[in-house]
Amino acid sequence: MYQDIQHLSAPEQAEMITRKLIAMKSYTGSEGEVHKAEEIFNWISSFPYFKENPDHVWIQDIKDDPFKRKNVWAMLPGQSDKTVLFHSHIDTVGTEDFGSLQQMAHDPDRLESFFKDFPGDYRVRQEAGSGEWLFGRGSLDMQSGAAVHLVNLLQFSQEERDGNMLFLFNPDEESEHAGMLAALHELARMKKKKKLDYVAAINNDFIAPMYDGDRTKYIYTGAAGKVLPCFYIYGREAHVGDVLTSIDPTRIGAELNRRINQNIDLAEDLDGEYVLPPACLHFKDDKKDYNVQTAISAHLYFNYFVFEQTAQDVMEKLRKISIEAVYEISRESTRKYSDFRKKHGFPPSDWNFQMDVCTFSELESSLRAQGIDVEGPLNEVVKKYKGKDKREAAFALAEKLQQLDPEKTPRVLMFFAPPFLPHNYLSDKNEHGTDIMQKLEKHLKETSEAEGEEFVTKRFFPYLADGSFLSLHESDEAIEMLKRNIPRMQDLYPVPIHLIRELNIPSINIGVYGRDGHKWTERVYKPYTFGVLPGLIKRFAEDLVK
Repeated sequence: MYQDIQHLSAPEQAEMITRKLIAMKSYTGSEGEVHKAEEIFNWISSFPYFKENPDHVWIQDIKDDPFKRKNVWAMLPGQSDKTVLFHSHIDTVGTEDFGSLQQMAHDPDRLESFFKDFPGDYRVRQEAGSGEWLFGRGSLDMQSGAAVHLVNLLQFSQEERDGNMLFLFNPDEESEHAGMLAALHELARMKKKKKLDYVAAINNDFIAPMYDGDRTKYIYTGAAGKVLPCFYIYGREAHVGDVLTSIDPTRIGAELNRRINQNIDLAEDLDGEYVLPPACLHFKDDKKDYNVQTAISAHLYFNYFVFEQTAQDVMEKLRKISIEAVYEISRESTRKYSDFRKKHGFPPSDWNFQMDVCTFSELESSLRAQGIDVEGPLNEVVKKYKGKDKREAAFALAEKLQQLDPEKTPRVLMFFAPPFLPHNYLSDKNEHGTDIMQKLEKHLKETSEAEGEEFVTKRFFPYLADGSFLSLHESDEAIEMLKRNIPRMQDLYPVPIHLIRELNIPSINIGVYGRDGHKWTERVYKPYTFGVLPGLIKRFAEDLVK
């Protein structure tokens, strides 16, 4: 790689590397992630500094990873213990959205040529014709980000450094963050062994216009968190000829979905921040074949962003909504059956339509108090679902818990499933917080004056990013509640909370810029991303370690 880029300018280097990264398929959960990591390792090893210091670039195998994925690390020592971590992910989503154009999804030039005559979107057509945009799967999210870090790695390696510059290229950001979770152990190891003082982490995950005509570049000094609230709804089945006696879990799930999905009243009200409401990601009943019996159970879960509130806050809000929903449906079911009975002259009956609402930990504690063996059956579920989808495993654990209830009480069982991402934000309570903000604002101002760019800083990167795992603002009480209500969290999703608290690295996102991330029209804007961004990040990082 070094032979190919040594005589190019920094923007030319960034574009060439981006193109090479786009050309290599690295879909999340594929062997391509392994191949790309190995290529990046070889590229870094070709840089003159690392030829002389080969032990300063290394591969970290991700323990127990079903795809044998790995992190790539590179360290440039400085004159002090102060350390800046640069990180970017190397995986991408798939190319199914390209449809019949999948064969050119990794070919920026063919896509540019196609989009120059594209009738479907005038903006795409216009930008393809400008020559200023680079198309292709991963161009924006975020092969260009990895390329920018590689360019800066080369630049830093040719200079004296006041502090340490540590680079990480990791897989699996688009799914369950296995790369960053493994990286926490390596960061902790280096902190202890090398006495590193992590002053900040710089991610360059993509940013985009918020609205038509928006030219602002948004810089984020923290990351939104995420929980995945789940509802296992256990009802009472009935033949369709007796449907009014059923407690239909699909009906309850539909009502929960109506009250929660895209409910902007559930989005946190944070001045100036881009906050999205919950979104339903999964809703299905338990029926596998056709018959004329109503479903006995249903599964439902939501993507739920958290910024200042905690998982505990989310649980209490959704518990209240669930109690109100099942009360309304219970009352309505009672009325409907009564009207039906009277219409046909049937005698009064004692059908009960009430439902319980509780959390996984509450039901587990109740069963234990009754002397019921919970541990053994749950262990069997964990074994059965090892290596399978973690959401399916969590629902299987919830189902098993419900089956252990000797009274088979109809209920809405609430819990969380993986992944869980902590929220974090830059705080003046952190020893580096005020200093970071002052230096960031200084460099944004200087870059704005020199390049004509408009910058706005915000507290939270509003999407999902690996930087969430670098520091933690949740209280111990909130974390304990979460641990109790992610079924078998230690088996399904063992997030090393203690390491996150110990590391406590402020997370800054200074992102590559473009449009349509995760869409087939995905593209990165070259003048800013390759021409402005590398220098901005480099100068800021140099200032952080002075």
